[in-house]
Amino acid sequence: MYSEKTLNHFRNPKFAGEIKDPDAVGEQGNVKCGDMMRVYLKIEDNVIKAVRFQTYGCVAAIAASDALCKLAESKTLKEARKITYKDIVREVGGLPPIKVHCSVLGIDALKHAIDSYVKSPKNQEGKESKGK
Repeated sequence: MYSEKTLNHFRNPKFAGEIKDPDAVGEQGNVKCGDMMRVYLKIEDNVIKAVRFQTYGCVAAIAASDALCKLAESKTLKEARKITYKDIVREVGGLPPIKVHCSVLGIDALKHAIDSYVKSPKNQEGKESKGK
């Protein structure tokens, strides 16, 4: 049912955990299946220097979260925004059609984290002072 790559991301996640004092956190859930994903980012000069996840969910949800982090690490925020659910599905070696929504949750959580970082007051201060 699951590819070896999916099972490897599930059994041996490299990005599982929390970042203390993250620069951004994004969260997304699915009411129907009960999956919940939280993504933590450390950002320097608009580059994702560290990314971690906490996921409550099935094999596909955990594997997709780990794959998302692998794809996002070391990317600029602009590059990370371009990651698609198809990239995640490819990274885990495919998912059953009924489990593809797990990769979409990961993308939504990442974008939520990026949006919260960009809109945070500490990042807005620099933009406002440049305009004065």
